[in-house]
Amino acid sequence: MITEQKIKSAFTALKAEHGYTSSMQSPRIQKVVISTGANTSHDKKRAEVILDRLKRITGQAPSPRSAKKSVATFKIRAGDVVGYQVTLRGKRMQSFLDKLIHIVFPRVRDFRGVDAKAIDEMGNITIGFKEHTVFPETADEDLKDVFGLAITLTTTAKNKKEAEAFLRHIGLPLKS
Repeated sequence: MITEQKIKSAFTALKAEHGYTSSMQSPRIQKVVISTGANTSHDKKRAEVILDRLKRITGQAPSPRSAKKSVATFKIRAGDVVGYQVTLRGKRMQSFLDKLIHIVFPRVRDFRGVDAKAIDEMGNITIGFKEHTVFPETADEDLKDVFGLAITLTTTAKNKKEAEAFLRHIGLPLKS
């Protein structure tokens, strides 16, 4: 599990490499954001399925995200719900990360690690899943309403190199 002790050991490991003098300088994960698109705002049943599954996966109710502009070619009006998002912090975030690293990644078919190129210049990483069924809380028998997820880990790292070293140390399986 990702605990404070593991984060403290990350500080001691990264201290010499980056020249930290205080534990407050070491990177940490601020929040985890799980988001998904709703495909169509007209299908109420699909929206209920997405809400229920996101609630089961994260343990928290998702908030709807609405369209900012009308787009006629996609038949979307301003204000229509186009997706859902959940922001996790604290203990829920730590338990979700633990589940992600130790349960979900091993369940992904042909998983060889997360590409280190996915880390942006600000030290955040976004991981995409084509199917939500890799999470153990979802029922595998309901395969007709499969949707994808994007999971963003927001860190306090100052740059890409620092974030990569921190994420490797806490146990995120990154490709070399």
